[in-house]
Amino acid sequence: MLKQYLQFKLSQKLSPQQIQLMKLIQLPTQAFEQRIKQELEENPALESGKENNEDFEDSFDNSPEDFGDNDTINAEDINVDEYLSDDEVPDYRMQANNYSVDDEDKQIPYASGTSFTQHLINQLNTFRLDDEAQQIAEFLVGSVDDSGYIRRLLTDIMDDLAFTQNVYTTEDKIEAVLAVVHQLDPAGVGARNLQECLLLQLQRKGQSETIALATSIIEKGFEQFTKKHYKKLLQKFNIDEYQLKDAILEIERLNPKPGSAYSGNTRIVEHVVPDFTIRIQEGKLELTLNGRNAPELHVSRTYNNMLKGYKESKEKSKSQKDAVLFIKQKLDAAKWFIEAIKQRQQTLFVTMSAIMYYQKDYFLSGDERKLKPMILKDVAEEIDMDVSTVSRVANSKYVDTPYGTKLIKDFFSESMKNDQGEDVSTREIKKILETVIDEEDKKKPLTDEKLAKLLKEKGYPIARRTVAKYREQLDLPVARLRKQI
Repeated sequence: MLKQYLQFKLSQKLSPQQIQLMKLIQLPTQAFEQRIKQELEENPALESGKENNEDFEDSFDNSPEDFGDNDTINAEDINVDEYLSDDEVPDYRMQANNYSVDDEDKQIPYASGTSFTQHLINQLNTFRLDDEAQQIAEFLVGSVDDSGYIRRLLTDIMDDLAFTQNVYTTEDKIEAVLAVVHQLDPAGVGARNLQECLLLQLQRKGQSETIALATSIIEKGFEQFTKKHYKKLLQKFNIDEYQLKDAILEIERLNPKPGSAYSGNTRIVEHVVPDFTIRIQEGKLELTLNGRNAPELHVSRTYNNMLKGYKESKEKSKSQKDAVLFIKQKLDAAKWFIEAIKQRQQTLFVTMSAIMYYQKDYFLSGDERKLKPMILKDVAEEIDMDVSTVSRVANSKYVDTPYGTKLIKDFFSESMKNDQGEDVSTREIKKILETVIDEEDKKKPLTDEKLAKLLKEKGYPIARRTVAKYREQLDLPVARLRKQI
């Protein structure tokens, strides 16, 4: 049985233009330039540079009768996915918009050279190994991670050699070949754990009383060393504090990640392009938007004239109608894109201006203790925009300040009340905590309980667990691990 009834439904739908604007706002400068380049390549109706004659007729207000009933473009016909697509593999070649002819055409360089694995294999070729040992050695080198370690059991390596390389061997044979790998540079490469890595490096330092003591400490007192139980080490090795201090200093000079120094050289160099610049002029803050965020784009005169020509023609064939529909779509897309860029510029500038004046005391002094508590909602209410819009601006944008280039989202922080009932930024408390730890007596470092008591005396009543959380966020170890001789 069929029933007929009315249903009221409230829904919200984003237009393609809104989606396009949101995607453009969240792009940093380099990705934004790539997005412009992509749009210029895909849309022939969009051109860069200054328009020679700005006084030309805009033919976007044509009535539906001029194009026929089937030529109307509906929002549903636009592929939203095209507006959401990103250039995942940019070629990092920037356009010269907003640059003078004298400016250098800069490119972001790619690192080149031999990979870490190939560097190790090249060294293997200097050793005289039989075919089986050579295969095992190359397999071991291939198992070395970016830090320079082999973090696999020899039994697992033996099984993999049999299944993947058709090499049937024993653990003893693999252990013997591993000893050859341990002779490669950098020192410590191929170690299976930190203890072995440090020992391999100490073995190459020659012979001296200090080296011998450092080697004994790593071999026989590694647990006490890592936990900084110095009194136990003094008793175990029957030495004085000066001898222990020299040995520890020798160990601290070693590299716990021998592969990281080399492997890092083959990575792509990342450049940060600030989206804003803040300068202090005569005691006042001055904000500017990077010129690369304001490209000169205009609608193609050629395509505009083609549309005008169709409007003025008397006879209109079906092929002409199909062609003009394509032209109108491209002109609409070009006009939307130019408008979206203008709105992006305005949104970025308004948002950053609100952040700058909210944190005026910090930008004038550079003292992080003067950062006010600020959340996305505070800025959103100030500029009458949505919180998500502010988030898109803050998450991936950088600002060049007199105190260095900063990520905008770093200016945001939660608040808590001090002993006078005033709201203070958690960034301020972390800065004070970091200062207290830097100035502590390293022979008797302060526990989290004592740190909480000191902060309370300074007017910041926070719990011990909160101190522990802030300390971990600052990447500072517990008191026992901060201890020094």
